[in-house]
Amino acid sequence: MEQLEKEFINQFGGYGELVSFFAPGRVNLIGEHTDYNGGHVFPCALSVGTYVIARKRQDDKVRLHSMNFSELGMIETKVDELTYEQPHDWANYPKGVAAVFQQAGYKIATGFDAAFYGNIPNGAGLSSSASVEMVTAVMLKELFQLKIDRIEMVKLAQKAENEFVGVNCGIMDQFAIGMGKQDHAILLNCDTLDYQHTPISLTNEQLIIANTNKRRGLSDSKYNERRQQCETALSDLQIMLDIGKLGELTRGEFEANKGLIHDALAQKRAKHAVYENLRTIDAVEKLKAGDVEGFGKLMNESHISLRDDYEVTGKELDALVEAAWEEGAIGSRMTGAGFGGCTISIVPIEITTRFIDRVGQKYTEATGLEADFYIVDIGDGAKKL
Repeated sequence: MEQLEKEFINQFGGYGELVSFFAPGRVNLIGEHTDYNGGHVFPCALSVGTYVIARKRQDDKVRLHSMNFSELGMIETKVDELTYEQPHDWANYPKGVAAVFQQAGYKIATGFDAAFYGNIPNGAGLSSSASVEMVTAVMLKELFQLKIDRIEMVKLAQKAENEFVGVNCGIMDQFAIGMGKQDHAILLNCDTLDYQHTPISLTNEQLIIANTNKRRGLSDSKYNERRQQCETALSDLQIMLDIGKLGELTRGEFEANKGLIHDALAQKRAKHAVYENLRTIDAVEKLKAGDVEGFGKLMNESHISLRDDYEVTGKELDALVEAAWEEGAIGSRMTGAGFGGCTISIVPIEITTRFIDRVGQKYTEATGLEADFYIVDIGDGAKKL
């Protein structure tokens, strides 16, 4: 923060009242590719994230600067001229949030100066973009004393990414970052936005995120293909069953009716969606009972299902997860959309250093790539500091 304050003064001058904000990154502990199938996800906010120092202006100028993209210098626009501009790169995220706030009738009366710094590893799938959006949302609420509740802020941040930036993301990232709570994860139904905070007490364990450093060539096409296969399965099942989403099915109902799904691949995809949703609900019960081992076992089952039934892992994620299993993880799985990105593992504290060394070594031997490891804590959601 000291460094960021120096950078702010260096860019914008040191007069007036400076206000500081933080929004975390997020990781999904279990519940993958369930969101668009009417199921549950189970994300938590992290201790890493995006910091902002900001100041209201007297005129209509909006000036933005990021220490992470210092080569782009200061990006300047006006509060009534907030449009998507490719050369503005990262700054389109905060601009987008300010623009959708205004469209929704929240008055941003003057311009503002804001300096950003993020310590979320870029491109790792830990949601740096949603972190920038939510830190901007809490900043705007505070600077302009807006009467807006947190869920509305979450929805508008998602809208900024969907409509202003043009990335078709679900609501989980903004929700986890906006509604996060220290030492808790959130069981969320992305369809209804029903949610509950679940305490996670890891006294002898540590959360470790490992980045494959394989850029996700997602394979938007693969993602769309999986969604399409789930929709095909759903419409086959709807011939006999009165359901709106795969997430409404129990294991028994799925097993009794899976023969209705004509396409073998669509049947496998649907199996993952149904079983993963139920695993996520089970996982919450395990944590409530303090059963970290049981939770870890469900994480492992989740990865196997994503590998075999949903087929979104790939050799890099599999190599990292298998090495984690061999080196003493209580549970380990891919997290995020797949085809690269990160794994999340729960590891006994006493083996942390050895775990990172050995898993890293095995991963490099298997893939020729080097993984990055981050020991993370579960932190609070977006807030004024």
